[in-house]
Amino acid sequence: METALLIISILLIALVLLQSNKASDAGQIISGGNNELFANTKERGSELLISRITLILGLAFFILSFIVYMN
Repeated sequence: METALLIISILLIALVLLQSNKASDAGQIISGGNNELFANTKERGSELLISRITLILGLAFFILSFIVYMN
């Protein structure tokens, strides 16, 4: 069970790093320089696939963590 949790966590880290960066610089968020940060844009193609796989792996990580904690 712990091995599956380790594999899922590594995959989850890799997928989060693969996602597109919506804020190009942290300083622009504070100063308001990035007007497109909260724009209503739809994910398409590979971005949508990576986003959905990240969601599924996140849920799997949460459930497995809960199961390991209860044992």
